Amino acid sequence: MTIEEEIFKNAKIDLKKLIKYGFKKEKSIYKYSKNIMSDSFKVEIEITNDGVVKGKIYDLSFNEEYINYRLTDTKGAFASDVKNEFEIILKDIKSKCSTTEIFTSSQANRITKFIKEKYKDDLLFLWEKYPEDAVFKNKDTHKWYGVLMNIDKSKLEKNITGEVEIIDIKLDPIEIKDLLKKTGFYPAYHMNKKNWITIVLNDTISDKEIMNLINKSYMYSENKK
Repeated sequence: MTIEEEIFKNAKIDLKKLIKYGFKKEKSIYKYSKNIMSDSFKVEIEITNDGVVKGKIYDLSFNEEYINYRLTDTKGAFASDVKNEFEIILKDIKSKCSTTEIFTSSQANRITKFIKEKYKDDLLFLWEKYPEDAVFKNKDTHKWYGVLMNIDKSKLEKNITGEVEIIDIKLDPIEIKDLLKKTGFYPAYHMNKKNWITIVLNDTISDKEIMNLINKSYMYSENKK
């Protein structure tokens, strides 16, 4: 994960605020620059309409890109100082031009909002070791009907890596069997595979279909037995 990805993780950029901050729009890219380190280096930040943030640092003495601050094995104080200045700028942009969302994927945030509005249940973050994982619990029966997790996709498919957000829901075993034939559905991760199924929240499955299935999961949670 890059420095930019780490800092802007779960951040939703407000494009209107970028202009007020000092960005200039060129076609579909918002651009910003600032000199650092006593004007010996220049930071250039680009943000797309989709909120993707990328930055570069140029050594003005040599008029070339400086990359040492990105090397993970760099231990020099100077490179660390440059990196620190870069991070200060990124964090300031994040603070003034974005809002923080709970999850990285837009679908995970949308689904969470739908559930809260429909069932009036808040997410419960139960695990200190996994601060990004949470559950939806029926406030009357105290039974779970949704588990949201951030995992590496290799846990669902071998030889495929990359961070992904998922939701586990409870369904009829026969329906689970049918759904597993479709793209985007997987045997339940960390839950009973007979009664639970995993859905990847990357827009492979529509919000409408996911919410229909969550409704069924919620119905199971209404059983007090």
